[in-house]
Amino acid sequence: MRILTKDIGKYEGKEIELLGWVDVRRDHGKLIFIDLRDRTGIAQVVFLPNNKELHEVADTLRSEWVVSIKGTVAKRPKGMINEKILSGQYEIAATGLEVITQAKTPPFDLQNDGKDIGEDVRLKYRYLDLRRPRLQKNIRMRAKVNQFIREFLSAQDFVEVETPIISKSTPEGARDYLVPSRVHSGKFYALPQSPQQYKQLLMVAGMERYFQIARCFRDEDTRGDRQPEFTQLDIELSFPTQEEILSLIESLFINLVKVLYPEKRITQTPFPRLSYKEAMEKYNSDKPDLRKDKNDPNELAFVFVVDFPAFEWKESEKRWDATHHPFTKPNVLNAEDFKKKFKEDAGAIFAEQYDLALNGFEIAGGSIRIHDSALLQSVFEAMGNKTEDVIAKFGHMLEAFQYGVPPHGGIASGLDRVMAILENEPNIREVIAFPKTGDGRDLMMDAPSDVTDDQLRELHIKVREK
Repeated sequence: MRILTKDIGKYEGKEIELLGWVDVRRDHGKLIFIDLRDRTGIAQVVFLPNNKELHEVADTLRSEWVVSIKGTVAKRPKGMINEKILSGQYEIAATGLEVITQAKTPPFDLQNDGKDIGEDVRLKYRYLDLRRPRLQKNIRMRAKVNQFIREFLSAQDFVEVETPIISKSTPEGARDYLVPSRVHSGKFYALPQSPQQYKQLLMVAGMERYFQIARCFRDEDTRGDRQPEFTQLDIELSFPTQEEILSLIESLFINLVKVLYPEKRITQTPFPRLSYKEAMEKYNSDKPDLRKDKNDPNELAFVFVVDFPAFEWKESEKRWDATHHPFTKPNVLNAEDFKKKFKEDAGAIFAEQYDLALNGFEIAGGSIRIHDSALLQSVFEAMGNKTEDVIAKFGHMLEAFQYGVPPHGGIASGLDRVMAILENEPNIREVIAFPKTGDGRDLMMDAPSDVTDDQLRELHIKVREK
């Protein structure tokens, strides 16, 4: 039966079997030592020269070979204890060895943190890069964060609902990834920029409290620390106040840090709040960094930013656009009040919108939504959309709102950014198992890639050369 390296201390004086990778091999005269690595850590194994056959096989071992080792657990001699690893008080005197698979020499060193290695090489061989303890920790902690979120929200009567990945292309701020339909010639699905419309329709459906750890897709131009696909925590509630939503997300993060990152220190609780106007005037940013010591990697400075303008002028398009998204409720009484105020001064209308920043990065944003179909249509039209286009793109939402829609609102948090900050990483690629490059390429899988002419014909598509 396989024993994990973290548990070898329970078997002192007994023969056990270990399975894993050769992390390091060291020759000390006639003694051969290897550090065997598994998902829980490292154990030291010693091969003695009195078993000639076993010793000869051990002499062939190289880093990253996958092996099965049998041996007897013994305490290390005094002065030889390694306090840096869980099994550091013990070693295994090998009695058996099987090489399961050999490995080529890796293209880069796996013993350091990898930050001195070109990212293109790391991403091409990501399955090797992920063997580093730093990245193993990042991915395993991410799983614990996801589990904590699920348990926290489920305990408060939220229902986790999966929404579709292929849906309809609608204007929501960024460029959609399009998916051609083979069955319906000339028609396209789109990958979701967020579950925005589905979560609102779940409120129409009477779910009342929804959440999802959702995959989102945006075909954006290369811009810094962005990914074509990312993960967000999506939350929506029926009959909420803004205060209820802010208190919920604040409690979630405070408890998450307390349980999973006890070494971290939150600068101020409850989280401070700034209006958008205050943030811009005082910090020249709508995501200010309020840390007292920016050199302290364990300081977490959360801040809510509220009272955003509902609309911003798009000079290139000569029109007003929603600051957040068109489903955000402007602070007006109804459609007629909105039309009046928009005509008087569109830039003076505030939105029931809020953001959460952490250490100078936006990590969450949300709003109270429009649940009045007349107001929603008025907002779309005020942004320059023709009535027929609004019906074509969002008719399903307008119709749904005719069947008893509750007031609703929510918030979404970018989990990639949250994890990067919590793990003190410089970018989100370090906390994503298989990230893309800055220009959206998957170097490991060589994507995007060409497809065959037969595939294109099935999809009724012809590629036009530039």
